[in-house]
Amino acid sequence: MMREAGVEKWRLIDTGLRNAAENIALNRALLEARRKGESPNTLRFLQFTPSALLGFHQSAEQELNLDYCREHGIAVQRRISGGGAIFFDETQIGWELYLGRQSLGTANMEEITRRICEAAASGMRMLGVDAQFRPRNDIEVGGRKISGTGGVFDGDGLMFQGTLLVQFDVEKMLRVLRIPVEKLSGKAIASARERVANLADLLGYVPPLSSVKSALSEGFSRAFFARMETGELSELEQGYFESALGEIDSPEWVNLVHRPASELPMREATEKFPGGLLRVALSYDETRKRIGQVWFTGDFFVMPARTINDLEAALKQVAEDQVEIVVNAFFHGREVDMLQIKPLDFVVLIRQALASAPPSAS
Repeated sequence: MMREAGVEKWRLIDTGLRNAAENIALNRALLEARRKGESPNTLRFLQFTPSALLGFHQSAEQELNLDYCREHGIAVQRRISGGGAIFFDETQIGWELYLGRQSLGTANMEEITRRICEAAASGMRMLGVDAQFRPRNDIEVGGRKISGTGGVFDGDGLMFQGTLLVQFDVEKMLRVLRIPVEKLSGKAIASARERVANLADLLGYVPPLSSVKSALSEGFSRAFFARMETGELSELEQGYFESALGEIDSPEWVNLVHRPASELPMREATEKFPGGLLRVALSYDETRKRIGQVWFTGDFFVMPARTINDLEAALKQVAEDQVEIVVNAFFHGREVDMLQIKPLDFVVLIRQALASAPPSAS
């Protein structure tokens, strides 16, 4: 770590538009070098050609619409970090921090996430949008998500990643993921679009990528008292990258976790409650007694609108016997207007779905 008159020097690199395999291999290379203390704290900007990215522990058949990906030339790749499947393309800017633990002053990921996201949000505000950090790990503008983030420690090294939506089309993302057909209805897609924000829509024009990157860089510089110095990959990092790419750019890596979709069938339930009609579709791991993902639809009123998205996120990978605890904790202290819909209604609906037979059962 380099310091000059109380200011820490950070490296700024821009690896440009690359395919998924190269971007993931660079993740591994940069994190390995930072973990070993062989590289400085680094801010990286990146972009992807159209890519469906799995979390490290996920199966492509269970998480993605592989037919759609093949038909539209969307590469399937596996990240080195956990989390859920996401869609990336040229309409988003990726930003990543590779930091040494000692630079952070804490190992508490909640505190680290807040500090980094508030820094990124401050940079976005320089572009003219009122971006704010929203716990757990999102950045929003007027209640609409404009950036999602996540981080992982590897020894003394931290890789923290974020995206910034510039002209993103949420419909393509929905079609890439393996989700219930109802979530692809015109009404559902319009609702999903209302919950995300693009820079181009907010500003009324497409900002130059150089301006976006400059603003984000300034936000991180101010928050971490750092001076950015433009740099390149070191010879050592280039070696790590080439080694990682040899493993990652292969079917063996993409299919490292391979489970058929039939092992994670959809369970569904519909119920008319006093507050409206609720439907749920969920994927369920029978072996682990754990929910994969949950999708709620129906004819009901909830404000703010993002509440349902947040609830779906809170229920990912939840054990069957923890559903009521998670739902109650989610709504506790949260200001939500649901008319006559109650938190228990969501619990009842999920239990009905879990009790139903999977579609393949006879």
